[in-house]
Amino acid sequence: MPIASTPRFRLASLALVSVVTLGASFATRMAGTPVLPETPYDYASAELPLHLQHSSVLRWDNTPDDNPITDAGATLGRVLFYDVRLSQNETVSCASCHRQEHGFSDPRPLSIGFEGEPTDRNSMALSFARYDRTRRFFWDGRARTLEALTLEPIQDPVEMGMTLDALEARLEATAFYPGLFADAFGTPEVTSDRVAKALSQFIRSIVASNSRYDAAREAEEELFGRPLAGLTEQENRGIELFFGEGRCEQCHSGDMFVGNGLLNNGLDSTFTDLGGGGRRDPLGLKTVTGRGRGAFKTVSLRNVELTAPYMHDGRFATLEEVVDHYSTGVRISPTLDPRLRRGGRPIRPSFTDDERAALVAFLRTLTDTTLTTDPRWSDPFVSRAPAGQ
Repeated sequence: MPIASTPRFRLASLALVSVVTLGASFATRMAGTPVLPETPYDYASAELPLHLQHSSVLRWDNTPDDNPITDAGATLGRVLFYDVRLSQNETVSCASCHRQEHGFSDPRPLSIGFEGEPTDRNSMALSFARYDRTRRFFWDGRARTLEALTLEPIQDPVEMGMTLDALEARLEATAFYPGLFADAFGTPEVTSDRVAKALSQFIRSIVASNSRYDAAREAEEELFGRPLAGLTEQENRGIELFFGEGRCEQCHSGDMFVGNGLLNNGLDSTFTDLGGGGRRDPLGLKTVTGRGRGAFKTVSLRNVELTAPYMHDGRFATLEEVVDHYSTGVRISPTLDPRLRRGGRPIRPSFTDDERAALVAFLRTLTDTTLTTDPRWSDPFVSRAPAGQ
């Protein structure tokens, strides 16, 4: 029977939370009790299609030996991911800024923290994080593991505002958590290390490979980077541009369409030094901190249709605007990536309207729409009405 109806997991005290505005806002809800299936969802044995079982993908699996994905561990991670108890005033959860219907990204240029303040950067999409070959997380690459990544937003003074001690005490005092921790780890102790491990298991489970591109590649496994019978003429023209004169594949490579580090992609030509390693971009949209002088993580393009707006500060609202940037907008600077310049000048291919449309059409074939509704990754605190009601 569902967890909410068993004696073992009595209802926790309900606490009112404030409305969290998300463009199309979440409904106000309370920090309640999750409703979980009697048999846990299968998180541990999900299989990739053959073209993603190549060593060029699998060797980048960042799952550590001491934290393999288990059904019980990812189930706990799912509950934690959607629980507003992880924020100081119980108003936001991880899912507030990483929304399933948007490919686990945020439709706002900058996310909003627990007290209504904007964050420094656009929230990154989480799908396929398990196979991220950079093994660097956040836009500035400061976290080297998903386990390290998961605890930073919880403690961030803008994002969620909790201390780890307060987090452990709150979860330990919540009726259903000790049982979930016992299922996942063998004993009911609540620790921040276990929180990080469970959240990481859930995030690593978010692997959706049912896109039109995947279906076409599966049918013609030997044709990487070439037109595919399962795609349209326009989409195949997009493939030719992406892997050819557009040079997109140089930074978004392989069937994961992901980069191998941080780079300056020509968004801005100058940076104002703020001291202490911080800089503000010319548009004044955010503070650039950390390494790189304008260099940011090259993200995967999988499900990119779902994850607007784009770039670290969310400055581009559409894929067309992104293509326009690489077509005519790349700016020269001393730290512009060498793949985007030639002879001291930025490379600007100046796509025609038809070429731009073809590139966007191809990028949309990377979308797996099942990601947005798969119950394994959905909110366990929300009861949804049956279809048609």
